[in-house]
Amino acid sequence: MNPSLWLALLGAQTLISFMPGAGAVNTMSNALTVGFRRSIWGIIGQQAALLVHIGVAAAGVGLLVANSPLAFNLIRYLGAAYLIYLGVRKFLQQPEHSEVRARQVHEGAFSMIRRGLWVNLLNPKAIVFFLALIPQFIRPDRPLLGQYAVLAATVLVIDVLVMWFFYAGAARSFRRFTQDDRGQVVLNRTFGSLFVGVGALLAVA
Repeated sequence: MNPSLWLALLGAQTLISFMPGAGAVNTMSNALTVGFRRSIWGIIGQQAALLVHIGVAAAGVGLLVANSPLAFNLIRYLGAAYLIYLGVRKFLQQPEHSEVRARQVHEGAFSMIRRGLWVNLLNPKAIVFFLALIPQFIRPDRPLLGQYAVLAATVLVIDVLVMWFFYAGAARSFRRFTQDDRGQVVLNRTFGSLFVGVGALLAVA
C-alpha cells in the first residue's frame, strides 16, 4: 500500500475507533466486571467480527446486503435485539457480593470472545461501512491480497489499542464504585441503558 494512502487509512481508522458504539460499551463493561487485562478477550472477539466484515465487504457480499432492504433490516433488527437484550439484563442485574464478583473475574475467555463477536457481528452498518471504506484505500491495479492484508492489520491494531488502552483503561477509574451495592446499581443501570440506547439507535437509524 502506498505510504500516503496508508497514513490516510491510519487517520480515518483512528477517528472511527474513537467513535463510541456497542464495542466500546462492551469493552468498558467487561473491564469493570473482569478487570483491565482480561477485557482483552472481549476485544479479540470484536476484532474477529471486524475481520468477518472486512472479508464480506471485500468479497462483494456487502453490496448484496446494502442493496437488499430485507437482508439489511433482518440483520439490523437482530443486532438491535441482541444489544437491547444485553442492556436489559445488565440494567436489571442485582448487586453482587464479593464472592460472586470473585467468580465473575474468572469468566471463561471463550465466553467473552463469543459475546464480543456477536456484539460486532450483528451490525450490518459495519458491512456497509467497510463496503464504502475499502475502495478508498485499495488500488485495483496493484496486487490485492497484500493491500487487504495491510488494511485489515491496520484496522485491527488501531481498534485493539483504542478499545483496550482508552475504553478499558477509562473503565478502571470506575472500579471503586463496584465495591458497594449502590455503586454497582448505578453502573449496571448506566451500562444497561447505554446498551439499550445503542440497540435502539441501530434499529431506528
